[in-house]
Amino acid sequence: MSEKRNDARNVRAGRRTVRVSRPEKVLFPDDGITKWDLVEYYRSVSRRIIPQLRGRPLMMERHPDGIGGKPLMQKNAPDHFPDWVRRAVLPKEGGKVTHVVCDDTATLLYLADQACVTPHRWLSRADRPDHPDRLILDLDPPSSDESRKPNEPGASGASGESAESGFEEVRWAARRCCALLGELGLPGLLMTTGSRGLHVVVPLDGHADFDTVRSFARDAADLLAARHPDRLTTEPRKAKRRGRLYLDTQRNAYAQTAVTPYAVRARPGAPVATPIDARELDDPALRSDRWTLRTVGERLADDPWARTDTRGRSLRAPRERLRRLAEDEGQG
Repeated sequence: MSEKRNDARNVRAGRRTVRVSRPEKVLFPDDGITKWDLVEYYRSVSRRIIPQLRGRPLMMERHPDGIGGKPLMQKNAPDHFPDWVRRAVLPKEGGKVTHVVCDDTATLLYLADQACVTPHRWLSRADRPDHPDRLILDLDPPSSDESRKPNEPGASGASGESAESGFEEVRWAARRCCALLGELGLPGLLMTTGSRGLHVVVPLDGHADFDTVRSFARDAADLLAARHPDRLTTEPRKAKRRGRLYLDTQRNAYAQTAVTPYAVRARPGAPVATPIDARELDDPALRSDRWTLRTVGERLADDPWARTDTRGRSLRAPRERLRRLAEDEGQG
């Protein structure tokens, strides 16, 4: 329930009341999406997004002038944030940062009132910041000017899809990533980013440190690139990718962030980062920006990740399996 007071509205979130100032301010000018629409959206998905945010330091992507203005990529919690918004003080090179930690719906709605369109989360929790419990492979499609058709035999895949560059290439790569993770005994959770590509998320038990996780992710990506050298690459420089899909592992580092599942992206249409089932890779309508603030509600009744064993896994045995695979395939 909400009530309008002058140029503000109050919205209840549990035991708290959050005041939303200038609720009719348009944040997405091409779509007429207002700050109030953003608040209402995040309230509607709170039961899905709060478990993904809880305990994790955030970077806030704020758009006080709408998505056409200059964004504020903000790590420090401003002094004016209320006392009930949880903070975590964590070290950085040469100092410390006081991060927001979003543990409840009231905090999420307060951030939306601050024009935080997209919360970006750490891969570790505030109480163990050096030990990630998520590993992310970011599948970044070739840009349009890099388009080319690969020559790999059987590239069209079982579904008969073309292997042209763009999102079809992302789907192809996602299948190979999930297959390799299966060989290693790890689950791969898929998510559209709402931007260009897909994330493959691996839940971890939090025992390994960032150096170990990043090394494992890079070794896995290197093996995939070696298996499909004309289609996949771990080369960070665009000029050297030669139209191949980039397997980005660089998010797996201390203080790096990734877009949160069910977060809105600051792009026309307000696309939403949306968890998907691996079977949806065969859906020709799948795109990274397929679901938006206005359409993702149809998916909230069913959580695709709930059908997967998402308990955190150790990397000890998978690291040894990966080492043996690399040796057997001449990559050791």
